[in-house]
This record gives sequence, C-alpha cells and structure tokens, in this order.
Amino acid sequence: MVAEEQLYSDIPPTKLRNKEEKFKPAKTSRFWLWVASTFFFNMLQNRFYAFRYKGAENAIEKDIPTILFAPHCNWWDGIVLYNITHRIFHKEIRLMVEELNRFPLLRRGGAYSVNKKSAQSAMKALQYSVDVVGDLRNMLCIFPQGIIRPPHFRPIEFQTGLAYIAQNAVKKYGRVNLIPCAIDYCFFRDNRPEVVVDFGKRIELSKDVPINRKDLTTMLEQALTQTCDAQAYDISHGEVSEYNILFKQHLKWYRRIEQRLKSIDLPPVSGV
Repeated sequence: MVAEEQLYSDIPPTKLRNKEEKFKPAKTSRFWLWVASTFFFNMLQNRFYAFRYKGAENAIEKDIPTILFAPHCNWWDGIVLYNITHRIFHKEIRLMVEELNRFPLLRRGGAYSVNKKSAQSAMKALQYSVDVVGDLRNMLCIFPQGIIRPPHFRPIEFQTGLAYIAQNAVKKYGRVNLIPCAIDYCFFRDNRPEVVVDFGKRIELSKDVPINRKDLTTMLEQALTQTCDAQAYDISHGEVSEYNILFKQHLKWYRRIEQRLKSIDLPPVSGV
C-alpha cells in the first residue's frame, strides 16, 4: 500500500531544509516579462474554462503604493497573481517566493527570495519589499499566512510580515493602500474549473492615523476573511453575472451539441 503524502505543514520549507540561501532580488527585463506574461496566461487558458474577477475598478489609486494580499492554498495562486498584476492592473509583479533557488527563472518575472530559516534572513526580504512597493510600476503581492493552507481554511491568521511592510512603507512614502484578494477555483456548468477572483475594499494607511502592528495584523486578517466569505456566498448561490471576464473558452463540440439539443422544443407526448 502506498503511504499517503503530507499535503500541508505548519513549518515553512526553508526551515525544514535548514539550508542557508543567499537573498536574490527580482531581475526583470522587457523580454522576460513578455515571455512570462505569454507563458503564464497560456497556462491558465489551457487548464481553466474561464477567469472571472470583480472589484478591480476601485482597487488601486494611481499615485499610491499598493500591496495586494491573498490566501495561499495551491500551486496556481502565484500564476493567478501574475496575470492579475499584468493583465488587470498593468503593473509588474513583485512576489516573495520561498526556495527560489529551485525556480531561478521566476526572478525574471518579478519574484524574489525569502529564507525563513532565521529572522535575520527573512528581514532582508521584508526590507526589499518596502523598497520595491514604492516604485509605482510595481504591485507587491503577499501571501501573509506564510505557509500554504488548505482551501477555505479558517481561521485566516497572518504572520507579522505584511504589517511590518505596510508600516514601514507608510513611514517611507507617507501612504500605502492594501487590497484583500480572494481566489477560488471551482466548477460551474462546464467540465473544466474556473478561476474566480474578488478584490475587497481598499484599506488606506497614512502617517496621520498610526496603528500598532498587532492591531493592523488583526484588521488585515478580518478584511481578507470578509472578502473570502463574500466570494464564497457568490459562488454558492451562482451569482457570477456581475463578474468581469478576463478570458472564457469556446464550448467544446460535445457541449455545443448539448446546447443545441436543449434548445429543441419536443412535441408533447399524447396519452393513450
């Protein structure tokens, strides 16, 4: 009998490996961004029937540094965030990735490393995050739970990294906005799953309203929980008419036949 693998761990992978790794910043270029944008979009189109999103029109302010934060439940999350930043908000992504040495090409798309083996190592990534969020060509994307959790995991609890980045960004730039982002993967009426993304209410921080790190973390946890719960309500009630479509596939031939058959009015059967 094959042993069941452990799907989730409370210990970050860099702590498990206990290996010293040098910090690696993002290293983008126009050519590699084009390659990444094309490749990651095609990956979604090949696997999913549609990509729906809601709330983007009120998510960002043009001249304010912005941080997007989301739960992390599977391998597709980073690909989804890449397409959100590039194809919805038209910015470069900056995404913190553990064990980036295993996927070095991701640096060319905007990823940078974090090593959680020690607080000193992790601090380099946090300080770099504060620096890059100030470049308004970028959108900083964070998975603040710090580890991969199962889908719809509750309670949503953050490590303190996001609050640290936000507080220091406010000190450096005067203002920063944070956007909670719910991501789900579900089946509706097609035989392939769909990506569903909801952007929650924008959280605006400034020097005028100071807040301590613990209270800020709690507030951000609650904001993401509310956004995810509102999305779950929409999905469970099939309320997707208000969502924008990033892409939607053409029906397969057998689904087109099915739709045609459903549209045929059959004559009533007479009784004997």
